[in-house]
Amino acid sequence: MDAMANDVDEILSQLTLEEKAALVTGDGFWHTRAIDRLGIPAITLSDGPHGVRRQPPDQENGIGGSYPSTCFPPAVGLASTWDAELVERVGEALGDESNALDVQVLLGPGINIKRSPLCGRNFEYFSEDPLIAGELGAALIRGIQSKGVGTSLKHYAANSQETDRFRVSAEMDERTAREIYLAGFERAVKDASPATVMAAYNKVNGVYATENPWLLNEVLREEWGFDGVVVSDWGAVNDRDAAVAAGLDLEMPESQAGPAAIVAAVRAGSLDETVLDTAVHNVLKLVFGHAHLVADPSREPAVPDDMIATHHALAREAASRAAVLLKNHDGILPLSPEQSIAVIGEFARNPRYQGAGSSQIEPTRLDDALTGIRGIAGPDVTFAPGYTLDGSGDAPELVREAVSVAAAAQVAVVFLGLPATAESEGYDRDDIELPASQLALLAEVVRANPNVVVVLSNGAAVRVSDWEGGVRGILEGWLLGQAGGGAIADLLFGIANPSGRLAETIPVKLEDNSAFLDYPGRDGRLEYHDGVFVGYRWYDARRLPVSYPFGHGLSYTSFEYSGLSTSVEGEDADLAVHVSVTVTNTGPVAGREVVQLYVHAPSERVRRPVNELRGFRSVPLEPGESREVSFTLGYRDFAYFHPTLRRWYAERGTAEILVGASSRDIRERASVELPVNEPVTPLDRQSSLAEWMAHPGGRQVLGGLLQQAAAQNPDATSMLHNPELLAMMGSMPLRRIGRFPGVGLTDDIVDGLLVQANAAV
Repeated sequence: MDAMANDVDEILSQLTLEEKAALVTGDGFWHTRAIDRLGIPAITLSDGPHGVRRQPPDQENGIGGSYPSTCFPPAVGLASTWDAELVERVGEALGDESNALDVQVLLGPGINIKRSPLCGRNFEYFSEDPLIAGELGAALIRGIQSKGVGTSLKHYAANSQETDRFRVSAEMDERTAREIYLAGFERAVKDASPATVMAAYNKVNGVYATENPWLLNEVLREEWGFDGVVVSDWGAVNDRDAAVAAGLDLEMPESQAGPAAIVAAVRAGSLDETVLDTAVHNVLKLVFGHAHLVADPSREPAVPDDMIATHHALAREAASRAAVLLKNHDGILPLSPEQSIAVIGEFARNPRYQGAGSSQIEPTRLDDALTGIRGIAGPDVTFAPGYTLDGSGDAPELVREAVSVAAAAQVAVVFLGLPATAESEGYDRDDIELPASQLALLAEVVRANPNVVVVLSNGAAVRVSDWEGGVRGILEGWLLGQAGGGAIADLLFGIANPSGRLAETIPVKLEDNSAFLDYPGRDGRLEYHDGVFVGYRWYDARRLPVSYPFGHGLSYTSFEYSGLSTSVEGEDADLAVHVSVTVTNTGPVAGREVVQLYVHAPSERVRRPVNELRGFRSVPLEPGESREVSFTLGYRDFAYFHPTLRRWYAERGTAEILVGASSRDIRERASVELPVNEPVTPLDRQSSLAEWMAHPGGRQVLGGLLQQAAAQNPDATSMLHNPELLAMMGSMPLRRIGRFPGVGLTDDIVDGLLVQANAAV
């Protein structure tokens, strides 16, 4: 690394200003710029993140026509596995295919928070919770980069709306940003060191993410220690020279105006050339760090046959782990091959397995569920399409055929979901309803057969509350990638045991969502009035009914929790709370339980969520097997971001440790006393009388002041001995009380008292 740094510095010293400006701008759509005279090669970037979307040279300007690669389950599916080890293995496979397709940087993962189920790109994001997003994002990064391929953690930051995404400003306070919308990025950067971080299209508090020095320098580089390349989302740069000054290294794709703007700004003196040199240095490190992976240009990029087979099997494993069994009334699942089964729904034979937009993968293979079901239960399984894929023009004869085959079978398995046009990069959904034609079909099938199982295909939550009462089983299939069809068949017949858990809440109705009144933004502003209360934090704090809570998922076996124990070591930054619990498979078949640890850390100073996820483990267990699961929590797990001190802050007192199977299915709980020394918030001119009395230095200074006043006039302290008057006056700033007749505390005197009080702590 030192040798490479020396080489980079030497090359940097030989570059002209024009060459520097060119190097921090892409060459074409997917490549960095080469400078032959100095031996600077180009490297290739490619869309991801659930597959490698490498395009042939003659098709690089669109979103279609890529080389075939394995389409793994998108993030919406991988998140439901709650399994970092599995996600890391998927990352390793993506790294191998990147090398096979001559890609040096794969653009992913995307870990933005799912604030609203309407976001059109939710299928590319992991969760409504930053711990899951950060942990699984870090796992994918580790897997990909273990193969030498770089990654791009995206979209930094607060990109939770597609509507007007190139201009909209995410308006939020710092506590909300730190605890929710930046926390996953912080975890992934610190735990996995991505090669690049991609700056988002949107603004944050009025400043474009690509031009935001607080985001790019103060937080990302100085606080978190990121030392890679900050790259723009494609077309996200507004003013190129301002972006360089703010810490954006590489603009993508190629820009005619960008280099010229940089050169002009340097020559005009408005951009320091040393700042440009830093960006060039970062780009050169990325290029030379990955140039050895560039393939011989005479070799046609392709995924080898043996890799195709191995990775398809991994995709099937991941898909079977991603689906979530929401409902299983009277154990209708697993099905038996001996039952007569009707399969209904076009998605059963033409699966929807990924979202639309820049992440669309050309799969190497594609399984469908109908073929998988018939492969298990035999060719006598009947089928009716029931509806068309685009949801339009559904003829009555399609419904009549579906009702006929349903009525003749013991069980009807109905495949429903959102059409491909409903979820895409670039625009948001209007609602969370399934297509009306599909709901009408389901109603007719339920009337014809009481034993109905619904399999869903969707990239984000859909409403189930208006129809779930009429069906006996619901398998949330999300978008499961190219092997999802076979995985669904395995799950329906118990060849695989469902182990997926919801990484996002399924609300009763859209109006219950925390962002309902704000989303999408208006007049170029998206307000985050819900603050830290997003997802289950919102639903649980307000005790709102939900269709299925965060963390929920059923199994074909059962699990019992016992023996929760805790111990506390150290204090403050060295605080370590050790937690262990025993989980037992009490059912008849092998299964996998996702053990979830939540913390309830109340505060007298700010509103905090009822429960916050602070740990999770995916635990495989044979029938009758028990296993102890352990966690270690630190200071940050009990802290919130203090809005005044602008630092992480944990309050001394009692915190609850909650362990269970969802945010609303807590099986074991314990309390711990937190040995933390609370930092004292400094007093200022606007500090109230109550804040002065609560502040140790303030009490001391006021006490001395009152003693002096009492010596001159015994009645002068009567106010502070009157509880009612003190309560009434407690919220009043001391400097305003000082203006009352007879008090005589001038601003100069108050300023002197402030110095004494703050120095006394």
